[in-house]
Amino acid sequence: MVFLEKVYENAIVYELTRAGFAVQQQTPVRVYYHGELVGYYFADLMVGGKVIVELKSGKALSPEHKAQLLNYLKATDIEIGLLLNFGLRYARQ
Repeated sequence: MVFLEKVYENAIVYELTRAGFAVQQQTPVRVYYHGELVGYYFADLMVGGKVIVELKSGKALSPEHKAQLLNYLKATDIEIGLLLNFGLRYARQ
């Protein structure tokens, strides 16, 4: 069974918080163009202010998913990002 990303997000927040980590959900990441604020991204999770976690729930990860995480990292001082996919799991025959 595959759930929506938000379900996985909430479960991971629960587990990381239980393990003693500070976790923020849907953290706004400011985007600038020529020094002007032009918008925001929203990172799924920010862990300890040091790791951005982007969650997906699909068949596979795509280059666009990787680019999304890299954009979050470029827009912040954070150097570590995790891209996790909770996609389809195929039953063994």
